[in-house]
Amino acid sequence: MLTLITLIIVLSLLVFVHEAGHFIVAKKAGIQVDEFGFGFPPRAWGFRRRKGGTLYSLNWIPLGGFVKIKGELGEHAGDKDAFGHKPYWVRALVLAAGVFMNLVLCWFLMTVGYMIGFPQVAEDLSPNARVREAKVQVEYVLPGSPAEKAGMTAGDTVIALEGAAVTDADQVRNTTAASQDKPVALTVLHEGAQKTLSVTPVFIKESGKAAIGVQLVRTGLVSYPWYIAPIEGAHATWVLGGDILTSFRDLFRDLVVKRQVTQELSGPVGIVFITADVAAQGFRHLLQFTAILSLNLAILNILPIPALDGGRLAFLIVEAIRRKPNGRKVEQYAHGIGFFVLMLLVVVITFHDFVHFGGRIRAGFLSVFGR
Repeated sequence: MLTLITLIIVLSLLVFVHEAGHFIVAKKAGIQVDEFGFGFPPRAWGFRRRKGGTLYSLNWIPLGGFVKIKGELGEHAGDKDAFGHKPYWVRALVLAAGVFMNLVLCWFLMTVGYMIGFPQVAEDLSPNARVREAKVQVEYVLPGSPAEKAGMTAGDTVIALEGAAVTDADQVRNTTAASQDKPVALTVLHEGAQKTLSVTPVFIKESGKAAIGVQLVRTGLVSYPWYIAPIEGAHATWVLGGDILTSFRDLFRDLVVKRQVTQELSGPVGIVFITADVAAQGFRHLLQFTAILSLNLAILNILPIPALDGGRLAFLIVEAIRRKPNGRKVEQYAHGIGFFVLMLLVVVITFHDFVHFGGRIRAGFLSVFGR
């Protein structure tokens, strides 16, 4: 139940901020906003500050919100307070405002995170960085390696080597490189439990030296002074944006060329489990996850796909080039098809989630309803 509440709060925040962007810019531009709803219908309650003004509503499905803008589908084009009556650049600003607000939210959350300390790789940082609770973690385990045979997995924390506390990754690398075919004792924290493993380094072709077959990184809570945190937040938003664009490129490539869903991709079901895992790690991790989701929402919406903000912007650009309105039916059909394709993609990804998280779903049902 706590996971569901957390997920609802996170998604509601992301969608509400997005729709607030459309709402604010539309109002500033003199466009009539018929309704600004929190959640999705059916409506639970609503009020207007003045007759004929915007209806502010609370709805029963608490997953985000929506904005009804007068003339957004091309109707009422002759009315001065209609969306279609405004200049192209004004309409473009209204359409892009939601994406902009999600970008701002990501930057803001990243800035707050860097003020209080974000969990991340604590290597190659700027001199202004402060690192707390530093530890050496296993980022990757080579299949068939001594580390895998000993039971090490990605995410384990290396606490001690031969009884000496581990403070950096080089300490492990140097010791194992000098101990080929000789067992070494590694104390690790695995899924909350501490255990000591005997691992025998062997010559590994990939590294060109003796090793146990793990990729280690130093992690910790990284923070910056308050006046530098906004800059680092902007930099993190930029870097993450590039990574997300690459992921979307790979997704569409796999769907078209390989006709399969990328293994790392998650849909609604997957997000539930990811949210549960992230929330269990603490507020900082949840803050970071929310920022990444906000950035994902921004980039997805700006893609030139019909039914999304980017698709509507693409049609607006075509209209500006042609210097005359697009056919309303053609545009409506395009957005309808785009919406159908997006829903179909959601179904495919959800099926992928059920396959991937099937064991956890079954365990959840058994815990609630018994065997």
